[in-house]
Amino acid sequence: MEVLKTVLLVVFIIISVVITAIILMQEGKSAGLGAISGAADSYWGKNKGRSMEGILVKITRVLVIAFIVLAAVLNMGIFS
Repeated sequence: MEVLKTVLLVVFIIISVVITAIILMQEGKSAGLGAISGAADSYWGKNKGRSMEGILVKITRVLVIAFIVLAAVLNMGIFS
């Protein structure tokens, strides 16, 4: 059981570092102020889910869910 705890802890640390890097790679919300002037109707505004920014958002969501699940599992105390 101690080996499993160590592996999960290493995966937990790797996920936390990757989440930090991906969040820093994303654009700020202030970069989307072009929507006021109608720029959201452009190709990039309509297809943002397929752009690099959309992919980063999806990856962030998956990693955050994995982070929360691992945090709960590691905190349950079944490895003690």
